[in-house]
Amino acid sequence: MVLSCLSKLKDWIVWSWTYLWAFWFLLVVFVLYYLRGPLKIGENVGMATMFLSTLTPKFYVALTGTSSLISGLILIFEWWYYRRYGTSFIEQVSLNHISPWLGGGDANENGLATTGGLGSPGGGGSNPVPECKVWRNPLNLFRGAEYQRFQSETKKEPLTYYDMNLSAQDHQTFFTCEADAGKPEYELMQTAWRERVPETRIKAAKEAIAMNSDCATGYILLAEEEAHDILEAESKFKEAYRIAEQNHRRSQQLQHQNSMLESQHRRDTNVMIYIRRRLAMCARKLGKLKEAVKMFKDLTKEVPPIMNVLNIHENLLEALLELGSYADVQAVLAKYDDFSLPKSAAICYTAALLKARSVADKFSPDVACKRGLSGSEVSAVEAIHRAVEFNPHVPKYLLEMKRLILPPEHILKRGDSEAISYSFFHLQHWKRVDGALNLLHCTWEGTFRLIPYPLEKGHLFYPYPSCTECADKELLPIFHKVSVYPKKELPFFILFTAGLCTFTALLALLTHQYPDSMGTVAKTVLVWIATPIQYIIEKSEAFFPTGIFPHFTHK
Repeated sequence: MVLSCLSKLKDWIVWSWTYLWAFWFLLVVFVLYYLRGPLKIGENVGMATMFLSTLTPKFYVALTGTSSLISGLILIFEWWYYRRYGTSFIEQVSLNHISPWLGGGDANENGLATTGGLGSPGGGGSNPVPECKVWRNPLNLFRGAEYQRFQSETKKEPLTYYDMNLSAQDHQTFFTCEADAGKPEYELMQTAWRERVPETRIKAAKEAIAMNSDCATGYILLAEEEAHDILEAESKFKEAYRIAEQNHRRSQQLQHQNSMLESQHRRDTNVMIYIRRRLAMCARKLGKLKEAVKMFKDLTKEVPPIMNVLNIHENLLEALLELGSYADVQAVLAKYDDFSLPKSAAICYTAALLKARSVADKFSPDVACKRGLSGSEVSAVEAIHRAVEFNPHVPKYLLEMKRLILPPEHILKRGDSEAISYSFFHLQHWKRVDGALNLLHCTWEGTFRLIPYPLEKGHLFYPYPSCTECADKELLPIFHKVSVYPKKELPFFILFTAGLCTFTALLALLTHQYPDSMGTVAKTVLVWIATPIQYIIEKSEAFFPTGIFPHFTHK
């Protein structure tokens, strides 16, 4: 009982201090009013008014011109800071430094550290998922057969240096081990992945193969970058697979002898899985769909944990959709569209496509408005809303409201890069389902009414991450305009300083051109401002004494 009373007393004190500043403000106003006689406030105000009336128009021109210059400099800095960091400098300083002094709490509690999770439904959780993790694109194209052809035709760089550097790090992680130390061909391949110029990488791979004809990673690099079409890439990958299989069989027998040989076997396993996946992708691109589906299914059963980042089930989903095997697609979704597993645009939008497929051909917005949505239509709309909440950038690409580009080698889940990658490969599947794009067009914008403040609270997923724009700008080429969600409004302080700069500059110009007229206007404005204040003071004096000291001395 005592503890409860003390807790309530503490809460009341904390609450009262929150509004104590207002009490102090009123107290200061009250004291100044009662001491206006001894402090001669009225006389000082009169003297200040007389001094201002003696100032020449040149002073006001200088004053307004200086104000305009200072506010213009602040505006330029604020605009630069906003373009670079996406927030207002003054607002940031206010939240991080001034607000805690005024009792506003820690800045991190104001939503600046929201998490952008990928999995669990709900607007938050005790185990937030880190923001802006970049993933390997499971459907990434071939550099030589696809990216280089695009570059030679358009003279545009389809990949950023940041994206290629991430790929080099992936290759070094998957294709190197402790046992490679001292082997010149593998050490040469480690540097080959990091080279920026394609010709240098190809030359290094050929040198590594010349040193050791069983260097499977050298054949991988040649298949990725030297092949001019998919057929040639498939041929080189088959040669790489033959060598990798021999290396894998050899290391499998020796893996239990020591830890170094065990790491070499893990490396050989990673090489085998990578080559098999790329061979399956070659089969998919060459129209050998059943062969590709079989290879992807086998890979999903054999992938070790380190290779889960490849997300091979997304390759399988795309191949099954192309094959038109919707029952198998549903079976894959039942396994991977799970509450506890990370989500992706491929999973969410494929689930929406399957739901839409059952109702899209008969869906009409006019009829739906009159009779309402049926149960299956409600289910399809909810699936679309779920997909749009996960990645709101996808619909504009599927509806061809925004131009597609070649997808990058890495994607940011829930970002523009993932939307490009998904739409690039799955747009044809949506077009194949009669009415699916029409249903998407009629319903996708309704998602935003469910989550009016996506950076603060989600509906079915964690709040939308606030850093996707910066990460996508690093992943996507400069000729592509990155899609931003939610649309950023200009901060208040930028608008305020812009208005202040414009207003003071206009005053300076008018005062310089028409000093007498502006002087008259200024005096009129001062009279308008002073009249209601003087009226309030006169009415107050009718109820209160002019001084407080006589009351203290009166007996």
